[in-house]
Amino acid sequence: MKTAIIGANGQLGSDLAKHFQRKYEVVELTHEQIEIANIDSVSTVLKTIQPDVVLNTAAYHNVPKCEDEPMKSFQVNGLGALNLAKVSNDLNFKLIHFSTDYVFDGAKESPYLEYDPPNPLNVYAATKLAGEHFVHNYAARFFIVRVSGIYGRVPCRAKGGNFVTTMIKLAKEKPLVRVVDDEILTPTPTDMIAQNTYELTRTEDFGVYHMTCQGRCSWYQFAKVIFDTLKLTTPLESCSVKDFPTPVKRPHYSVLENHNLRKINLDHMADWKEGLKHFLNGLS
Repeated sequence: MKTAIIGANGQLGSDLAKHFQRKYEVVELTHEQIEIANIDSVSTVLKTIQPDVVLNTAAYHNVPKCEDEPMKSFQVNGLGALNLAKVSNDLNFKLIHFSTDYVFDGAKESPYLEYDPPNPLNVYAATKLAGEHFVHNYAARFFIVRVSGIYGRVPCRAKGGNFVTTMIKLAKEKPLVRVVDDEILTPTPTDMIAQNTYELTRTEDFGVYHMTCQGRCSWYQFAKVIFDTLKLTTPLESCSVKDFPTPVKRPHYSVLENHNLRKINLDHMADWKEGLKHFLNGLS
């Protein structure tokens, strides 16, 4: 089986490559090698590779920049997904398209199921939802995988790191670290997403899936476990999102429930604290 991973040098893509290389022949593709917003690039590159499976982790995911550059956001997150969906039918490969918890507005205040109606609050989320619709309506063999609060060993290019490494860095550099306590999510390491994605792609159970660790926490609670586990002594203080004004609207609650994974007995995601422990052990 041949697998092409788009965005293979990214936070999620690098862990997908590591897991899929154990069983599949993997072709790692970066932005320099494929431009998903250009259907000629998508068609030419993938026709040359002739993959059985394509995993798309490419996204324009700097949320504030998406507000300033909505067309660029739509080109990558929306049209890029459409191009991959069309070519997937031409070449008959399985398409795995990664999406986000941000497609929901947080008003439900209980874990979101795959069939709950989305209501994106910002440009990034709206363009990711557009990409979902394109994949759902154009691709015959697809998995849409929504994730939440991801962090991995390879830094996120849009942010220069991840929440865990940022907390460690701030604890070393700042006299006090303040983290919001009124945004609720489920932090999930990319390594665990990669393993569960590998298992999912071996099936023909196409559709939309949520894939996060179990449980929920605020960003502050997440930070506190990081500080306690690593015995960081810098004072940690909770605060509100109102203390960091921003024009970008974000859901205050974006916990996902892995309902569809459980239906096919493939919900092998650990509790978020176990996921963090696993990640931190890998750093040492």
